Amino acid sequence: MVTKLKRFLIGRPMKTDELTEEKLSKLKALAVLSSDALSSVAYGTEQILLVLITVGAAALWYSIPISFAVLGLLTVLILSYRQTIYAYPTGGGAYIVAKDNLGTSVGLVAGGSLLVDYILTVAVSSSAGTDAITSAFPTFHEHRVMIALLMILTLTILNLRGITESATILMYPVYLFVFAVFLLIIGGGYQWMTGNVHAQAPAYGVAVPGITLFLLLKAFSSGCSALTGVEAVSNAIPNFRDSAPRNAAITLIIMGVILGIMFISISLLAYVYGIAPKADETVVSQIASAVFGRGIIYYFIQAVTSLILFLAANTAFAAFPLLAFMLSKDRFLPNMFMVRGDRLGFSNGIIFLGIFSALLIIVSEGDTENLIPLYAIGVFVPFTLSQTGMMKRWITKKPAGWLLPVKAGYN
Repeated sequence: MVTKLKRFLIGRPMKTDELTEEKLSKLKALAVLSSDALSSVAYGTEQILLVLITVGAAALWYSIPISFAVLGLLTVLILSYRQTIYAYPTGGGAYIVAKDNLGTSVGLVAGGSLLVDYILTVAVSSSAGTDAITSAFPTFHEHRVMIALLMILTLTILNLRGITESATILMYPVYLFVFAVFLLIIGGGYQWMTGNVHAQAPAYGVAVPGITLFLLLKAFSSGCSALTGVEAVSNAIPNFRDSAPRNAAITLIIMGVILGIMFISISLLAYVYGIAPKADETVVSQIASAVFGRGIIYYFIQAVTSLILFLAANTAFAAFPLLAFMLSKDRFLPNMFMVRGDRLGFSNGIIFLGIFSALLIIVSEGDTENLIPLYAIGVFVPFTLSQTGMMKRWITKKPAGWLLPVKAGYN
């Protein structure tokens, strides 16, 4: 009975020589490995506004320079991780870079923080997806924990079936979400340019009493939640088809461009439309409602936003097991993380990720705002250590093109 249920949920066992078929094309890789980063535009701007609103609505104009600062950091990260891909084509991202250039102890700090980040990614994506649902249907608000847990269970089973199968399913909602956000950006921009925006935007550039450097830095760090998942491509290079480094680098650039445009546009629309954060409705929901009204386009945007946030956790399911495998191979995690399951994925890592992210949802009661501050561990620590490691590598080894980080084929 148990075996039949397992076969129904996971599928038939695969042979080892079928592993090549599990490699990803750029189109599918963008869906699997970028869904977390792209979906974060649904809550990145909101996290900035939640910090600023504590001083008052007049302080919301600070979200614009803060958003541009986040965009600048995104540009630096994309260029740097592109170099990481060519320098370390076996994957591993911040863990491998830090271990190779800064020592084993520093590498373990980077690897550990990334593992924490991936667990948080699943929890935050699930809770944020639930927020999108409850914004459109407030009656479900009291059931948000159960909804988030069902999301995690579904994703765990989906990934146990294999990365290629999950990628095929993921492609459509990811690209639908990108289409929906650009539809919102174009619609919102058109309404603004034609003078149909009736909301009062906070006066730009006016000093606000109570604003401190610490508060602005806190808003910036909260906004950097939009950058989580950027490193996933450099972590999962072995999942790409040949030539893996080149395909990974192209995918990373495409993701960075799309993410940057969507994030800064949502921030600008929130400012222009005078949007302030609400406990029972997301910022994206408020913008969509102001631009299109509560009609079919609004519900389409909310539906695909909820779906992409739900599926964004798949980025972590693709990267966490591979990183856990590398740590296990280096004897820093139990050997069980090196074992491939029936569908040739690292199933123990997938199950571990699902269980611990579900525990986070229960402890935080499904509240996204309670989880975001924990992102500081997984966002800034590996980013900082990875960039420091690459700088040391450039300075000490001085490979061809080391002064021009956009040059292709870095070795």
